[in-house]
Amino acid sequence: MGRTLKRTAAFTALARSLAAGARGGPSLGARLAALPRMIQATAKGEYDGGLRLAMMTAAAVYVVSPVDLVPELFLTVLGLVDDAVMVTWLAGSVLSETERFLEWEARRASVIPGHVTL
Repeated sequence: MGRTLKRTAAFTALARSLAAGARGGPSLGARLAALPRMIQATAKGEYDGGLRLAMMTAAAVYVVSPVDLVPELFLTVLGLVDDAVMVTWLAGSVLSETERFLEWEARRASVIPGHVTL
């Protein structure tokens, strides 16, 4: 059940993110530009996106790997369906995580080190 909820959340995030760009949310370009900063902040341990980035990387590797060609060769249409689902999940996850990162980045920019805010 947990996997289904995560998959549903990724697909919902994809639809919401695509609509948000049209309604004044972060644009697709801003989200894609945030990817290198997100990876760098995660590598430094500043941002908590490690597991999510690892899952997105694994999904991208699966889609482009030669091992994934076997289902396409023997199952044709059904073999392509798993790729379509994976690419859709990956797009939703990237959009959702970059939105989360941009919000984190904005909150972090408003904090003055060494000062207590009430």
